[in-house]
Amino acid sequence: MKAVLGTTVRDIVTGFSGVVTGRVEYITGCNQALVQPKVKEDGSAMTDSAWVDEQRLEAVAGVPRVKLDNGATPGFDKPAPRR
Repeated sequence: MKAVLGTTVRDIVTGFSGVVTGRVEYITGCNQALVQPKVKEDGSAMTDSAWVDEQRLEAVAGVPRVKLDNGATPGFDKPAPRR
């Protein structure tokens, strides 16, 4: 599957799941998605995200896609450094 940003996915090999927050395409065809899991049940700690090969991912049914409105602040809000 081609990973779509904001989609909740599950790794069919490990069961690791979360929201796709990044995607990379390589010239070799080994495309990957950055999967960010939810915080722990008690909200105490954020779990690290992981890069997963797209062919290992499946979309989780019934979970709406996450969409962010970046219209007002579309970036880091600081100018690029001058060299």
